[in-house]
Amino acid sequence: QVQLVESGGGLVQAGGSLRLSCAASGFQFDIHEMGWYRQAPGQQRELVARISGGGSTNYADSVKGRFTISRDNRKNTVILRMNSLKPEDTAVYYCTVITYRDYNGENYWGQGTQVTVSS
Repeated sequence: QVQLVESGGGLVQAGGSLRLSCAASGFQFDIHEMGWYRQAPGQQRELVARISGGGSTNYADSVKGRFTISRDNRKNTVILRMNSLKPEDTAVYYCTVITYRDYNGENYWGQGTQVTVSS
């Protein structure tokens, strides 16, 4: 059973930093690409950052240079470090396994963690 548990969200002032963590279980973590998505109220869920099993990364243009995704394959954990936060980064952040889907072909998602950036 795939489980993804996010933590680390909170309220921060603009310019501040947060560190999100996703603990994964129920699949072979080290071979799968992982990703962080976010969803702001009234908007579609969007990809923020992704990391392959080997550590190759890719970022949305809106977060390049400010966010860093990393993973620890020994601990089955993926981290999103967010610096220079802006009010427009406010959203619920979700962790997902990009290359491993359920029997319907749908993504597995965690419960999400709220990030709120005040101006």
